[in-house]
Amino acid sequence: MVFKPVSYESDLVEGLEHGTLSGHNSECLACLTLTRPSPSQPVNHGLEKDTRNKEDSKVILSGGSRLGKFFRKPPRLPPQLPPDEKGSINSGSKWMARQLKVKKAFQHAWLGYKSYAMGYDELMPLSKRGIDGLGGLGATIVDALDTSLIMGIDEISSEAGTWIETHLSSRINQKGQVNLFETTIRVLGGLLSAYHLTSAKEGMNSTSRGPKSNVYLETAKDLGDRLLSAFTSSPTPIPFSDVVLHDSSAHPAPDGLSSTSEVSTLQLEFNYLSTVSGDPKYSVAAMKVLEHMKTLQKVEGLVPIYISPQSGEFSGENIRLGSRGDSYYEYLIKVWLQQGANRDSNITYLYDMYEEAMKGVRNLLVRKSIPNGLVFVGELPYGSKGSFHPKMDHLVCFLPGTLALGATKGITKEKAMIDNLLNFEDLENLKLAEDLAKTCFEMYSEYSEANLDGGNKNSNYVNDIIIKSADRHNLLRPETVESLFVLYRITEDPKYREWGWQIFEAFEKFTKVDSGGYSSLDDVTTLPPHRRDKMETFFWARH
Repeated sequence: MVFKPVSYESDLVEGLEHGTLSGHNSECLACLTLTRPSPSQPVNHGLEKDTRNKEDSKVILSGGSRLGKFFRKPPRLPPQLPPDEKGSINSGSKWMARQLKVKKAFQHAWLGYKSYAMGYDELMPLSKRGIDGLGGLGATIVDALDTSLIMGIDEISSEAGTWIETHLSSRINQKGQVNLFETTIRVLGGLLSAYHLTSAKEGMNSTSRGPKSNVYLETAKDLGDRLLSAFTSSPTPIPFSDVVLHDSSAHPAPDGLSSTSEVSTLQLEFNYLSTVSGDPKYSVAAMKVLEHMKTLQKVEGLVPIYISPQSGEFSGENIRLGSRGDSYYEYLIKVWLQQGANRDSNITYLYDMYEEAMKGVRNLLVRKSIPNGLVFVGELPYGSKGSFHPKMDHLVCFLPGTLALGATKGITKEKAMIDNLLNFEDLENLKLAEDLAKTCFEMYSEYSEANLDGGNKNSNYVNDIIIKSADRHNLLRPETVESLFVLYRITEDPKYREWGWQIFEAFEKFTKVDSGGYSSLDDVTTLPPHRRDKMETFFWARH
């Protein structure tokens, strides 16, 4: 999609953060690109009057720590009703009914996978077969397990857990090359999430079916030991991108480079593995990456999207918060929170890096569209001295949730305000989070009917947005819905819950496959949209 931009001035964190919620794949659902970029100017985040002239241009939208105590809390109950709905029998019934529909959708997805692809990484729902694109570790099973545990679907969690207990260890021992990052966030993270949830249930004398929690932990340790070779094989603290599981060897990608987001999106999982196993080696290896990155030169806290394991230096000048850059920023704040958010700890540098980076985002990357002022985050493909590129991947939609989490540190906005915990910068970030969430939601409500225009003729933003033909796909990504969830919990504004429901209804209408499963879409601008024969594993986290 493309907007006409003007300059835009100046309890949630608990358990293991499931990596797939970050949506760290390299493809995009949608991008924001300006036909004529606005100048690189500071932003005010809506807290002071914008007196700048609006430019007539468009944006295109295309595709020893406190860890033990922190993580051993029992899992949360499902989200409660927002303040304005408490005490309303009708609205309570409405949300209970909606919750049931989401649960049924999850069961429908599992039905397709179990029927046609059990044991494969992913389901191809149209051709009714499985495919291994993530190393053949049954990634969908592991990715779906923790969600089924949270939903209380014992049948699915038992089936998934039994498969893991029976098959996964032998596969880990026999399989060849896997990507360090993808395997960590989907498989290692999934195993650790399952361990956290099942161990909590065991502590409550639950009679849930399926393996004991220790099965997940032991499997995670075996996998983690093999993945460590990516760190130990590298001459610098920056790990190699690929691991050969059966012989615990590792090597760099063909071009010798690693993605910045990939090497900095391992720490939550490796830290937690150290916590629950009692062995610090996993955390030590992963945290050395961030400690090393602390020493590297940045552009107002922003970093290029590639880094070399051989030299330990960033490569190129391309700066963006989309693919290959996104979760570097996300994990700065989440790892800081995971480690206890203690200003007296030795990880204060993580918050400082996050704070500086968000200032850089506001100063260098944030713009508004014309005529309606949708806020978006662009790119600097040639660094800060090059031209601004008004393109925003759907992957950037992790940012609203991250900004809100960083502003209140996970408590509600109301409590933070009452306790006087928010400074001016926190308020700026929270305002930016809400503005970006609006834009991300509009990515779902927009579609193009002809040529490169804003699409949906009934949309208020038809004159702001363009969708490029190559960027009209939908891969079932979870970034936007995660941000909506976080914003709903922090602001307690029911609109975020409603937006999430509207997105769910659209997925039910256009991506559900009758025989089981859900499909990605090739082109969301045609009705009915052409389906793509793939159900990504991160779809299971979307629920």
